[in-house]
Amino acid sequence: MKKALSLLALLLALWGLPHPVAAEDSPYTIIAGDVLQITVWKEDGLDREVLVLPDGDITFPLIGTIKAQGHTPAEVQDIVKKKLKKLIPDASVTVSVKAALGHTVSVVGQVARPGEFIISHRFTTMQALSQAGGLTPYASEGNIIILRHKDGKDTSIPVPYDDIVTGDELDKDIALEPGDVVVVPTAKLF
Repeated sequence: MKKALSLLALLLALWGLPHPVAAEDSPYTIIAGDVLQITVWKEDGLDREVLVLPDGDITFPLIGTIKAQGHTPAEVQDIVKKKLKKLIPDASVTVSVKAALGHTVSVVGQVARPGEFIISHRFTTMQALSQAGGLTPYASEGNIIILRHKDGKDTSIPVPYDDIVTGDELDKDIALEPGDVVVVPTAKLF
């Protein structure tokens, strides 16, 4: 039974679908590049689509600039409501993510369709490779890496592709984070 589940998980990953057991219930965190829809009920002049700037800030009428990055939409909703309270005491505010454009990963190198992919759920290395059309015959399967910039530091994370693709060690399929770059180098000919 365990082998059948591993095969199912592998097939789902290769097709770019989330594994039903692997879905995370963590709330969505806003990052730079996301587009938010902010609506204030009965205040048509305050309905806005706002872009989260590279520094993580948004600007909204009557309240100015606030930090959105790192917060959930519900937290930004509370911040906007509190700041508007002085001018609109009973403001009913709604904040939603209209486009998660900041949540992207890139796949470069020896894949059929290199590019940037928007991630809206738990997204693993195998799913990214699948979205990129799979490896080319010239790919160096044993040298795939993830480049990650986090907390001001750049790191390189090796991807154990051979272990994952057999379906025996699916726990090694690394969950990607926004901004990650999956690099698939060219295999050496000799």
